[in-house]
Amino acid sequence: MIRQQAFAEKRKMLKGGLHIHTTRSDGKVTPEESIQYYYEQGYHFLALTDHRKYNYKNFRPDLPVTVIPAMEHDCAYHYAGYHTVCLGLSKEEGNGYEQDVRLASEHFTDEESLTAWRKKIYENNNISIYCHPEWSGTPARVFENHTEHFAMEIWNSISVYGHDIDKDASYWDEILGQGKVLYGVAADDTHSIETLGKGWVMVNAENDVKSILDALKNGAFYSSCGPEIYDFYVDGETAVVECSPAAKIRLHSDMHPTKVERSADSSMVHAEFKVTGYEYVRATVIDGQGRYAWTNPIFLDGRVK
Repeated sequence: MIRQQAFAEKRKMLKGGLHIHTTRSDGKVTPEESIQYYYEQGYHFLALTDHRKYNYKNFRPDLPVTVIPAMEHDCAYHYAGYHTVCLGLSKEEGNGYEQDVRLASEHFTDEESLTAWRKKIYENNNISIYCHPEWSGTPARVFENHTEHFAMEIWNSISVYGHDIDKDASYWDEILGQGKVLYGVAADDTHSIETLGKGWVMVNAENDVKSILDALKNGAFYSSCGPEIYDFYVDGETAVVECSPAAKIRLHSDMHPTKVERSADSSMVHAEFKVTGYEYVRATVIDGQGRYAWTNPIFLDGRVK
């Protein structure tokens, strides 16, 4: 049996927001208001990712919300934007960025310069998520070989609600089908109150920065806009999904037609799929309100990031 990493240990899953803008850059909500709102929505941790402005500070220390050191770093690459969310530990644990450091917005036209730009993120001991590829106009071929990213955004709330794009895992299977391990993140990219709390990750971790980052890097999480996923594993040649009541459960893999189980009354909580000949599988749960949740992939040879 191979169980997806998010469900390998049975403990409380932490709800987190990984892409949040505030009035520290181009957001409409203050850091204090953002933390308060997300706390009221049941979030356990947040990353305040204002553009090119690093943050360690918990602006509401009176609330039990863990703040992940973070920023969104971006540049222009050829004709499009190239945006990454950067996440790190504390300064004492080796993070190379300073609080409130302001980084320049740069424009690159060659891969070597972009590679050097990305390398600085990892030299500063941060991990990264590739953001809103459709909004940025960057197809998979632009970033599929940038294997430093541990994840890509498969849902970005502001892109979904503003432009009807960056939803339901665009491009993800193009990359997974090449045998590359890349995890999928749902995030708000919050700039205004309307997109707060629309997409999140559920992480199997203790509620401290190091445990959360380790779990993210290892794929021990799933992403959601509403449904809950309780288990996802492959036993022999059968993939099994267990979840909150769903209208549809889908199984995906590159070079295979999507398999779908449906429930007329949106009450399905279990589905099984035959996966003979598959190299990897991932699942999507869709509830009766049309809201999605996505597992991270299981590679049938057991590989992880």
